[in-house]
Amino acid sequence: MDSVTEIAFQIILYAGNGRSSAMEAIQYAKENNFDEADRLIKEATEELGKAHGFQTKLLQEEANGEGSSVNVILVHSQDHLMTAMTVRDLAVEIIEIYRNK
Repeated sequence: MDSVTEIAFQIILYAGNGRSSAMEAIQYAKENNFDEADRLIKEATEELGKAHGFQTKLLQEEANGEGSSVNVILVHSQDHLMTAMTVRDLAVEIIEIYRNK
């Protein structure tokens, strides 16, 4: 497995973790458990930060002329990350709605 594919799998892993934490945070907000919801949003942010770090590494390599050909797994990882980031952002808004009920 080449390094780009390995990095893509890391992005998928951390993005998936972040998405799961964000979705779980919404469930806790539904139950008015905002301490746990806030903790999970923080966890989601940390996991997405890790994924973003791997993405940044690829972007820096590309900018330095060290990029490699794009593969389907890499494209999938980028899609996964962007979706997870959107879920996290929406979860923050949904939690605020529940908090202000």
